[in-house]
Amino acid sequence: MNEAAVKTIVTRVLKNLKSIVKIPIGVSNRHVHLTEADFQKLFPGKKQLTVKKELSQPGQFAANESVTVIGPKGEIGKLRILGPFRSNSQVELSATDARTIGVKAPIRLSGDISGTPGIVLRSPYGELQLEEGVIVAKRHIHMSENDASLLGLKQGDVVAVEASGDGRKIVFNDVVIRTGSRFNLEMHIDTDEANAGNITSAVIGRFI
Repeated sequence: MNEAAVKTIVTRVLKNLKSIVKIPIGVSNRHVHLTEADFQKLFPGKKQLTVKKELSQPGQFAANESVTVIGPKGEIGKLRILGPFRSNSQVELSATDARTIGVKAPIRLSGDISGTPGIVLRSPYGELQLEEGVIVAKRHIHMSENDASLLGLKQGDVVAVEASGDGRKIVFNDVVIRTGSRFNLEMHIDTDEANAGNITSAVIGRFI
């Protein structure tokens, strides 16, 4: 069998495999990531976040601590801080949230905050000005390197996913693959995207 024939067969196998893979969908509400230094400025005397709930990705958790974000046109309270600490502080809002408080937040992957708007964070103990870090999170799929390899995918690939909420079938294009040794398979969208497709945490997506 020649190389071209082998490639054709492999492509067909991968396509068939993708079509049957069920992708759990996680709806990500607005939240904040903080550096250890920024956390201690907002919560003086505390050295660590305290865990409220473990999240689906290993090692990630929602903390008991929360903050208010203050924009030019308003504020949103009780934004949950997610742990563990990050190398850069970051605020993730939906597009609706950002417009409501007057912030022109770009759509970015988490961690890509260069040139993004700043914002004021307020805790019960004080305020902190972030010079940058406000984004609308780009939709993405977490998966392990092994899962990605089995599916013929790699870090940074872009795929389309179909999901069927109650009475609303929707296709999400431009979904970015994010791989990691400890990642569980899960697609993350924000509340605006979930509302558009009437999607809850029980909804499963599939590659198309």
